[in-house]
Amino acid sequence: MAITVQYVVSHKGVEKLVTTDKKEADQYDKMLDAADNIATYIGAKGIKLDEELIEDLSVMLAKNKDALTKLLKGASADDVLESESAEVVKLQANSKS
Repeated sequence: MAITVQYVVSHKGVEKLVTTDKKEADQYDKMLDAADNIATYIGAKGIKLDEELIEDLSVMLAKNKDALTKLLKGASADDVLESESAEVVKLQANSKS
């Protein structure tokens, strides 16, 4: 009989991630914390958006923090998107090997 340790990341009472990798669970939890902070910041700035839209937007921004940082430092959206497309193609090529 094997024993498997699972890490469950919950957010606002909803399971968001189940994994056996503690590092992955910690990173995902940290990303969700960042998303919560972004949502609070957006709300504090007086931007009125639907609650679900704010959550989706905040999670997307938190998940893409590296690209967002490049954009804030002056990189063009086209360059960032092109770089992301190249990374996806590279990942797909590596997974077929």
